[in-house]
Amino acid sequence: MTAKISGLSPVAARSILAALLPIISVVLIAYLVIGIAMPALPLHVHERLGLSTFVVGLVAGSQFAAALLSRPLAGYYADSRGAKRAVVIGLLVAVVSGLLYLLSLRFVGSPEKSVTILLLGRALLGLAESFIITGALSWGLALCGPQNTGRVMAWVGTALYAAFAIGAPAGAALYAAYGFAAISLAAAVIPLGALLLAAPLRPVAPPPAARHTFTRVVGVVWMPGLGLAISGVGFGAITTFIVLLFAQNGWGQSWLALTLLCVAFILGRVFFGHLPDRKGAKVAVVCVLIESAGLALIWLAPWSAVALTGVTLSGFGYSLVFPGFGVEAVRRAPPESRGLALGAYTAFLDLSLGLAGPALGLVTSRAGLSAVFLVSSLVVMCAAAIAVRLLNAPTGA
Repeated sequence: MTAKISGLSPVAARSILAALLPIISVVLIAYLVIGIAMPALPLHVHERLGLSTFVVGLVAGSQFAAALLSRPLAGYYADSRGAKRAVVIGLLVAVVSGLLYLLSLRFVGSPEKSVTILLLGRALLGLAESFIITGALSWGLALCGPQNTGRVMAWVGTALYAAFAIGAPAGAALYAAYGFAAISLAAAVIPLGALLLAAPLRPVAPPPAARHTFTRVVGVVWMPGLGLAISGVGFGAITTFIVLLFAQNGWGQSWLALTLLCVAFILGRVFFGHLPDRKGAKVAVVCVLIESAGLALIWLAPWSAVALTGVTLSGFGYSLVFPGFGVEAVRRAPPESRGLALGAYTAFLDLSLGLAGPALGLVTSRAGLSAVFLVSSLVVMCAAAIAVRLLNAPTGA
C-alpha cells in the first residue's frame, strides 16, 4: 500500500521524529560508508600512494562532483517513480562503489591506475549519495508535509552526520589495524544492511506529474542554494584537510576532530532544529558567522585543543545552515516538483564541495595547510550576505 501525499494529515511536531525514524535509520547506516573513509582516504592517497595534496582534494571532491551531476536525475526519479525507489537505487550503487575501492588495491604498485579506479568508485558513491539523500528528504516531506521542511531536513541530516561521527573513529581504527582493505570491504557491505532495513518500509506515492524543467527549478532556488554552496566550503575544508593538519603538527587522534565536528553538528540540530521553520534565513545568518569564526580559530590554533575548539564551533554553526537556507528553497519551489527542487538545492552544496577540494588543495600547495582554514573562513562569511538578502526577497515560485 502507498500513502497519497494529498491525503496526508499534518504530522504534529512531537510525532515528526517517530514518523521519520525508519528513514533516519536507513540514512544513518548508508552514510557510514562515507564516514569510515573520511579519516582514511587522505592518508591512503597521500601516504600510501604517495600522491599530492591536490590529488587528495581531487579524490575527495570527485564524489561531490558526481553527486552534483546526478542531482537532476535523482530529483526526477524521486518525483516520478517514488522516494523509496530512489533510496534503494542509491544503496545498490553504493555497493558497487565499495567493490571498486577493493579493486583499486590490486594496483597500489601503480599509483596512477589505483587512484583512477578509486576516483571511479568515489564518483559512483556520489551518484549513490545523490539518490539516497534526495529520496530520503522527499520521503520525509511526503510523510510530514512541507510545513515541516526545516525539521525534516534537520533530522534526516542529523542521521547523516551521526554516521560521520560514528564512522570517523571506526574508520581510523580499521585503517590503523587493517589498512584501506578494511575500509573498502566495509564500504561494500554496509549498504546491504541499509537495504535490508529499507525493503519492508511503506513507500509513498509520487506527486502529480511534474512539468517543470530542472533549469526552471534552479532559477527558483538559486539564491538559497548559493548561500548553501558558499557555507559548504568550510565543511569541505575540515573534512578533507583537518586530518593532514593534525598529522603535520604531530597532534595525533585526528579522528577526534571529525567526531567533534559531527557531535557539535548533531547537538545544534537536536536543540535548535525547530528554528529554521520559524525563522528561515535569519537562522542562516547567525550560523554562517559562527562557522566562519570556528574556521578562523583553526587557522590560528597553536595546539590541538584550540583547533578542536574551532572544529566544534564550526560544526555547531554549520548545523542549521542546510535547513536554514533549505526552508527558503522549498518555499519558492513548485509543490509538484519538490523532489527536483531538493535535488537542485543540494546540487549547490555538491558544486561547492566538488570545487572546494581541488581548489583548497592548490591553496595548501602554495601557502600551507593552515591557510586553507583562513581562506575558508573568509569565503563562508560571504554566505551571511546571501542570507540577509533572502530576508527581503520574494518567496513566490
